[in-house]
Amino acid sequence: MFTTRDGSPWEPAYITAIDGNKCIGCGRCYKVCSRDVMHLMGVNDEDELVACSGDDDDDDEEFVRKVMVLHQAGNCIGCGACARVCPKACQTHVPAGALAAA
Repeated sequence: MFTTRDGSPWEPAYITAIDGNKCIGCGRCYKVCSRDVMHLMGVNDEDELVACSGDDDDDDEEFVRKVMVLHQAGNCIGCGACARVCPKACQTHVPAGALAAA
């Protein structure tokens, strides 16, 4: 457990998973994360993940949809910014204490 500058208790909660069935690939989480924790991927007709640049220039015809996936989960600092901007609540965050106990 940590404390904020004003002395309030705070425990980081690290991202451990993203539910690809709920994710709409909006990129909001990616945009607020400065730690390169997530990466945008395309999902093709066979329900396979395929690389995409994340730009609006992508050929949308080769993707059924786009989803965010964990790229460097170990880079997460547990700030929770991604969870606050996610409109679908598709991320799983686990408190640091629970991860340490596992």
